[in-house]
Amino acid sequence: MNLPNKLTVLRCIMTPLMLAALLVEFPYHFGVALLLFIAASLTDMLDGKIARKHNLITNLGKFLDPLADKMLTTAAFLGIMCRIGNMDIMCWALMLILTREFMVTSVRLLAAKDGVVVAASFAGKLKTVMQMVSIIFTLTAFQVMDLGVTSRGLNFGLVLASLALIWISVIATVVSGIQYVWALRHYFKEN
Repeated sequence: MNLPNKLTVLRCIMTPLMLAALLVEFPYHFGVALLLFIAASLTDMLDGKIARKHNLITNLGKFLDPLADKMLTTAAFLGIMCRIGNMDIMCWALMLILTREFMVTSVRLLAAKDGVVVAASFAGKLKTVMQMVSIIFTLTAFQVMDLGVTSRGLNFGLVLASLALIWISVIATVVSGIQYVWALRHYFKEN
């Protein structure tokens, strides 16, 4: 349990705290959720940099880091969906994201059976960054709207921009999922 892995575990611990702040109403709760999400996202950046710089890359880290990312982003998207309300477009976005995550996790488990740990690819990392950017923007928009300092038109624009960023992240998610499955398709053929 080296420092990068401890940071990854910290991200797992921060995830339910962020979701609670997003869902439980108290003054500035969106801002608190935003700060927790940003702090958790920074642990993702730090654990990788520290692991590479000090040669602390472990199989546990390769396995746990993507899992912690999935926990954090899925919790945030679920919370956003609850806050936006009954919005079919968010349900579709979340379904596509979760489908990709289950597919990639399945491939990783098949590879792990053979003793192979599949590290995050560039496309997978880009997907995570795009998801985090869309979540940070959306949580910021929620906090701005909650302060009541914006007009109805600006609120509509913030919601539209949030949805656009979320769908850009969904596209990146689907593309990276296809790349993972294609690159590791031999595990499906063998099993």
